[in-house]
Amino acid sequence: MPTPHDPYVRVRGAREHNLRDVSVDIPRDTLTVFTGVSGSGKSSLAFGTIYAEAQRRYFESVAPYARRLIHQVGAPAVGEVTGLPPAVSLEQRRSAPGARSSVGTVTTLSNSLRMLFSRAGDYPAGAERLDSDAFSPNTAAGACPACHGLGLVHRTTEELLVPDPSLSIREGAIAAWPGAWQGKNLRDVLDALGHDVDRPWRELPAKEREWILFTDEQPVVTVHPVREAGRIQRPYQGTYMSARRYVLHTFADSRSRTLRAKAERFLTSAPCPQCHGSRLRPQALAVTFAGRTIAELAALPLSSLAELLDGAGGDGTARMLTADLLARIATVTELGLGYLSLDRTAPTLSSGELQRLRLATQLRSGLFGVVYVLDEPSAGLHPADTASLLGVLGRLKEAGNTVFVVEHQMDVVRRADWLVDVGPLAGEHGGRVLHSGPPAGLAQVPESATRRFLFDQGPAPERTVRTPAGWLRLTGVDRHNVRGVDAAFPLGVFTAVTGVSGSGKSTLTGQVLAGLLADRRPSADSGEPGTEPARRWCASAEGLAAVDRLVQVDQRPIGRTPRSNLATYTGLFDVVRKLFAATDTAGERGYKAGRFSFNVAGGRCETCQGEGFVSVELLFLPSTYAPCPDCHGARYNAETLEVTLRGLDIAQVLDLTVESAAGFFAGTAAAERSLRTLLDVGLGYLRLGQPATELSGGEAQRIKLAAELQRTRRGHTLYLLDEPTTGLHPADVEVLMRQLHGLVDAGDTVVVVEHDMAVVAGADWVIDLGPGGGDRGGRIVAAGTPAEVAAAPGSRTAPYLAASLNRS
Repeated sequence: MPTPHDPYVRVRGAREHNLRDVSVDIPRDTLTVFTGVSGSGKSSLAFGTIYAEAQRRYFESVAPYARRLIHQVGAPAVGEVTGLPPAVSLEQRRSAPGARSSVGTVTTLSNSLRMLFSRAGDYPAGAERLDSDAFSPNTAAGACPACHGLGLVHRTTEELLVPDPSLSIREGAIAAWPGAWQGKNLRDVLDALGHDVDRPWRELPAKEREWILFTDEQPVVTVHPVREAGRIQRPYQGTYMSARRYVLHTFADSRSRTLRAKAERFLTSAPCPQCHGSRLRPQALAVTFAGRTIAELAALPLSSLAELLDGAGGDGTARMLTADLLARIATVTELGLGYLSLDRTAPTLSSGELQRLRLATQLRSGLFGVVYVLDEPSAGLHPADTASLLGVLGRLKEAGNTVFVVEHQMDVVRRADWLVDVGPLAGEHGGRVLHSGPPAGLAQVPESATRRFLFDQGPAPERTVRTPAGWLRLTGVDRHNVRGVDAAFPLGVFTAVTGVSGSGKSTLTGQVLAGLLADRRPSADSGEPGTEPARRWCASAEGLAAVDRLVQVDQRPIGRTPRSNLATYTGLFDVVRKLFAATDTAGERGYKAGRFSFNVAGGRCETCQGEGFVSVELLFLPSTYAPCPDCHGARYNAETLEVTLRGLDIAQVLDLTVESAAGFFAGTAAAERSLRTLLDVGLGYLRLGQPATELSGGEAQRIKLAAELQRTRRGHTLYLLDEPTTGLHPADVEVLMRQLHGLVDAGDTVVVVEHDMAVVAGADWVIDLGPGGGDRGGRIVAAGTPAEVAAAPGSRTAPYLAASLNRS
């Protein structure tokens, strides 16, 4: 019987997602870890049930009007939760931080630094003391008026906008313009304005070229389209927009990543000539502390900033403010993030880095009696930093809080006070609590997929290291903190790139190596391919010609709204729609494949425009998605749902898991190929229509990999993956590694950036960067076979790799 001071959080009858009427008691004031294979239901229990119920109770306390809106979001499917304190969630899902969001704003360290300059800075003689807002580039009082506090100005040139001046405007001379109708409209408007769109660009008068490309005018003119057979095109009022205006507008305002990337190709970014990239007004930059401006301090790695502040001295006010800053910085550096600077923008951070920054901020908040629910805080963390993470989690608990962690890292699991293992498998084969108690008790649960990895410590199986078929050599790599590095990547083998966070792994592979391979053109001074801008970051490169294709698989979402899903991304949905269009009912009604698309009018539910969800505005809270009140999430109208395929309508087919769909579509070759690759990368538990907004970064990455694996391979391919094991249980890692090693056995090359030592131990070649992060990293500490790197002196990876080689 629960009491007002119940020492347990008691869950009864949890049915969220695949949970099977789960009841479990979890002690408060502990570090509790939730484990299980991907899709087993552990996140549904920790986040979808426990945290969601705490959030619902908070919402119940707000004003009635807001509560009326919030009720549309729904409550978790659970009978009862008792003994639950207020909860704070720190998830991996990132919001959409803008360019003004930074490490300093996320951690609130910028506020403390601005206060230090306002109250204890060295002002020029006669200068008026400034308020702390005057030291912020995000306020009107502090922002440089020339660049509006961004630090950069974007410009373009005629050479960028018109790469081939021998073409006429009608032939596409202005490459920066959009394609399709919008580009044709701009050409027709120019024609109507009296400009010669059929004359080669270089023959147009310089003044006319200048106006076409750079004018800020937006004249409106009547356009008389050229008549085409079978089409009636009436005159319309067309507005002209210069190429520069279009590019800047698209780059600044478009929500499409693709369009922004295209616009960026026609821009050059340079530090603002007025503030020289500091983003601040001259008055703020005239104030110094310890001989440095606030912009100079914000650009230092946090570890270096701490050293400078520690020796700064000053009066009582200065010492008090620096002591507070040092205490706040210490928590961030303890979590392995000392290589970050305060001015590092949030969009450039990984979701793991963002979560740890928020965790450091929470540690300083002084809250107690709270349940913290964390989603894989070890994601993206080198094993050397895991001990520090455990120390921070321990301090949260010692402050009188309860810490619930969804985690796959076995070193974290071993340190838990309490373990909740969910499974045994994924999807409909999971959803049960197999063990709830101290971790040692899991040894008595044979059906647990976690047990083997937690307790079995046998020697690693012997394996023969593959011999490289060639080498891809980069000389003089110079980018970010990677300075003057020579790197060699073997071809035809499995390579793991390791190192602590911020050591330069992603810079070397994701930017330099990928950049050189992505857009190869013959270099003017040699026969070796190169690229811009990646060629700027590398003195020379050999062996690029041996790679025919680059496949770069990252953890960016496959879509940002519920409209994007697994079936649409992989192309499986095209096959499904054609099968429905081929049914007798569809034939009788004249329904084509388009009728079964939720992206076009006709068959979809018009209330939610085929999304299955409607956006709910919560006024003082971020908007959220709720099931459509008309179709209840089905996406389609009633007439479309009357068409069935083997007893299921289109919405029910989209609700199938990949595993169930494999049986349902057995015998349909096009569908079987897509489903087989999804099963091969361990995604059998996902539903075909699962919205992209519900997918983790690791799931999105594996969906991209599956979409690539189902394609016919052409030539030698280099697969480049950024931490592919993020969000994966060790049992799922084994499944994924079999696929990646299969690619190598087929003759291709695989390069992974990885922290999982089990993956690194199974590689053929290891490149270890470091020894630290930021300015303490950026060089290759060791390169060789796993056994050779495990014995390398000075490598922070070596002892952990050696330990992994000595156990399975």
